[in-house]
Amino acid sequence: MTNTAAPATVSAGWADALLLSFGQAGYAKAEPAILQPAEPFLDLSGEDIRKSLYLTTDASGEELCLRPDLTIPVAREYLASKSAGRATGFCYLGPVFRQRGGGRSEFLQAGIESFGRLDRAAADAEMLALGLEATAAFGVTEVDIRTGDVALFTALIDALDLYPVWRRRLIKDFNRKSDLAQDLERLTLSTATPRNEYEGVLAALAGSDRKAALALVTDLMSIAGASNVGGRSVSEIADRFLEQSTLKGGALPRDALDKIKRFLAISGSPGDALLQLRALATDAKLDIVAAIDEFEARIGFMAARGIDLSATRFSTSFGRGVDYYTGFEFEVHRKDNGDEPLVAGGRYDGLLSQLGAAEPIPAVGFSVWIEALTELAKPTRSAGSAS
Repeated sequence: MTNTAAPATVSAGWADALLLSFGQAGYAKAEPAILQPAEPFLDLSGEDIRKSLYLTTDASGEELCLRPDLTIPVAREYLASKSAGRATGFCYLGPVFRQRGGGRSEFLQAGIESFGRLDRAAADAEMLALGLEATAAFGVTEVDIRTGDVALFTALIDALDLYPVWRRRLIKDFNRKSDLAQDLERLTLSTATPRNEYEGVLAALAGSDRKAALALVTDLMSIAGASNVGGRSVSEIADRFLEQSTLKGGALPRDALDKIKRFLAISGSPGDALLQLRALATDAKLDIVAAIDEFEARIGFMAARGIDLSATRFSTSFGRGVDYYTGFEFEVHRKDNGDEPLVAGGRYDGLLSQLGAAEPIPAVGFSVWIEALTELAKPTRSAGSAS
């Protein structure tokens, strides 16, 4: 482990004051274990995170890791507590461990996770407001606020009534902009490719229930005597075959492609973006009004909390590269200063079900990068005045 002294005294001072302010706002302190099961991070954050994890294996063969962030550990603790299923909020402060090239591998992270609140738009606005209070506590008040909403993109894809395989692929792509751009380009090109002799069968499979199509392909492979190949089971191979075959079939209609591209071009202040979204829904006859209404409600709660909407940029294409986000996403950056966020978070309503919750539980939160904020903290302020 390198640079284990990363949480410097001044960082800890600022962070402790920040944690106190979170507690005064009604969030109980969570202290999850540093050593965590690796599987949830790999499954829910994407396999790409593996290269940044510090991994080990216990005596039973279970893969473990030093926690790379605190959202999943806090969520797991909540589900194991008596509060599971009830509206509960937690704050945290502690070291996380992640390989970051030339950066420190151990660094302090603070943040808030809010579980179970049904007033989603108000909870979203509260997270952003508290995130901005965190930067202000360090004397950083000139900031750029970048926001987006995965739920709007999901509503668009649902309204287009695509083949299930395309729906899954594009929603998965959303937080990986290069993948989304490549797939949209592939779709543009594939519409001009000659039809192949299997296209009708593949289109029929793609248009059917995924489980039924997968069962058919799996059965055919089993009849043909296929077995595990390269460590993959027959069902895994069949699933990959079904997805790739449909992608190559050019199954996305041209009008759907045009609507997606028009949607992804929307950006500006939240108010301007709202007008553009309503115009798109009307012009293209898209049933995405409920998602737009939720977006409008959030804007109202943001304004009520004193968030400067003129300093807030909304983009329909904005995503944070985290697979489990399902709705509002945001980052707070120092004004005109690079790509690394000072505060970042969003809504992840599906995560707790993926971690084992019997019923869906709404969830939203954010993380504060103490190291980055400490470097920007005004020298005239002391750690004790950060509350």
